[in-house]
Amino acid sequence: MNTKKLREWFLGKELDPFKLETKHSLALVAFLAWVGLGADGLSSSAYGPEEAFKALGVHTHFGLYLAIATAVTVFIISLAYNQIITLFPSGGGGYRIATSLVGPYAGLVSGAALIVDYVLTIAISVASGVDALFSLLPVGLQGSKLGVECILAAILMWMNLRGAKESIKILIPIFLGFVITHVVLILYGVFAHADGIPALLPDTIAETKQLANDTSWLFVVALFLKAYSLGGGTYTGIEAVSNNVQSLAEPRVKTGKMTMMYMAISLAFMAGGIILLYLLWSAKPVEGQTLNAVVFRDIARDMGFTGTSLGIVLTVVLAFEAGLLLVAANTGFLGGPSVLANMAADSWMPHKFRYLSTRLVTQNGVLLMGISALAILYWSGGKVDLLVVLYSINVFLTFSLSLFGLCIYWCRHTNDSGWLKGLLLSGLGLLVTISILCVTVIAKFEEGGWVTLLITGLVIGLSVFIRNHYRETKEKIKAVDEIFANQPFGSLSGHIKPNSDDQTAVFIVGSSRGGGLHALLWVQRMFPNHFKNFIFVNARTVDAQGYGGENTLEQMRTEANLSLNYFVNFCQSHGMAAQSYVGFGTDAVEEIFELCRKIQDDFPNAIFFTSKLIFEADNWFIRLLHNQAALAIQRKLHLYGLQMVILPMKV
Repeated sequence: MNTKKLREWFLGKELDPFKLETKHSLALVAFLAWVGLGADGLSSSAYGPEEAFKALGVHTHFGLYLAIATAVTVFIISLAYNQIITLFPSGGGGYRIATSLVGPYAGLVSGAALIVDYVLTIAISVASGVDALFSLLPVGLQGSKLGVECILAAILMWMNLRGAKESIKILIPIFLGFVITHVVLILYGVFAHADGIPALLPDTIAETKQLANDTSWLFVVALFLKAYSLGGGTYTGIEAVSNNVQSLAEPRVKTGKMTMMYMAISLAFMAGGIILLYLLWSAKPVEGQTLNAVVFRDIARDMGFTGTSLGIVLTVVLAFEAGLLLVAANTGFLGGPSVLANMAADSWMPHKFRYLSTRLVTQNGVLLMGISALAILYWSGGKVDLLVVLYSINVFLTFSLSLFGLCIYWCRHTNDSGWLKGLLLSGLGLLVTISILCVTVIAKFEEGGWVTLLITGLVIGLSVFIRNHYRETKEKIKAVDEIFANQPFGSLSGHIKPNSDDQTAVFIVGSSRGGGLHALLWVQRMFPNHFKNFIFVNARTVDAQGYGGENTLEQMRTEANLSLNYFVNFCQSHGMAAQSYVGFGTDAVEEIFELCRKIQDDFPNAIFFTSKLIFEADNWFIRLLHNQAALAIQRKLHLYGLQMVILPMKV
């Protein structure tokens, strides 16, 4: 079995990005988007409400306030993010809105926070899912959890390398199973205590006043804010839809808003309902079990299940809960690579994070997310309480920057209809998110919050270094282009057809005219009057930006042809026979190789040339930032028996 066959068996057959049916088949309708992107928010009901309720300690009557506040907060943030979907239908979410409306460095902070957050999405979802499963097993098996978590994370990474839509379809039954079982348990759990619900509010108010008299209203407010903030993990994942609008089916804005509505309703019901269950059923923590497992066991027993049947029901419920958390972990593999691709387009990240695999997924981003999540799981030991702290801080940092950007937008567009409503909604959301952010950082700084800030800071610092390098390189290439821009065209006009039997110089060129002319003039100087034909080849990479945007593929074709026409016209104006070949695909090296094979058939006496950037301070990191396409192409051509020369272009 050759390498190509092995890759197809492992990842699936190649997809053609230029076929309309390919893009249509990959686009997510609202339901699939709810499963693939909304699952992150919905799954947070497995750990967010528990962290908030446990923070109340013995003052569990505050659970009623928490349930109401949680549901309201979900709708506030969701409605605010609907505005982002409308303003940025090409995706990018928090990163794009912070960059456009606040500034590039605000976008950098938001993007770095999102990258770390999506890694933690995978880690915490897998860890929490395994916790749910191990709630059914003896306490003595707890030591095996970390190994199981790492295996599951690796499986999810493989599934996403095969394609986003494929991974979502596999997980649909799990998602629906979770929704059905949890809706039934919540509704039964609430109605089973229907007699006590009318007295719940007045009793809660009375207990709150009594607590304030015994301590102070400042203590009461501080206690509620702490619990409310530490339950911030409940709202994570809401931003996933706006980050991935480009993956949705047309019309994107309508599909995005529909997906957001599904997610808001389901999350508000689940999270608020579970907190209410804790309160109504007087849930108490049990070693080796989640609070959900404890309360669901009590409800199932009240429904009449006992012995073996009780174990089966609880196993099914917690298995679906664990399964949904794995679906949520999948969101990290969808959203993280998307953010990386957007940042790579702005040169904050290595450009290779924009490239698509043969399955039209950002493979490098998927691998980075998966490997980083495995590292976080190993470092943290899969402890959910620690991961929740790390997770929540960056989520609300991104929320706050995005909502601040919306406030700026509406302040600048006071002539637009509905601006006041938009400003008030954005301002209210900003107040909520920044409050949660501040309380979480202060309350949990020494318990792991500093780790999130440190990692995010390192990502920001690395991004600044990367962008500075790309900017300096671009300026040097521009200087080379300006030197060769003065090369005059000849006086001749008309097309000179190459003769297939003549000696042929084939130049593999990119978007830089300087690089192409540098190679052409070098060959003419070193081999005067030897080559009669001059062929120019260019292969454009269909990356995440090109495949996701409107009309970008057509624009790519136009730009590639204009670039090649420049070289052909330059040669023909000097009386040299010239021709061009162009290709498009997800792998530039493979496309160039196929074009070179075709050229060899058309022009048997061909020698291939290309330029390669040479840096004075060359090291492994510089090589990481620049694809080594020239060396890869040379190796493939040499193995095929074709001759290729790489010309150094010092920058």
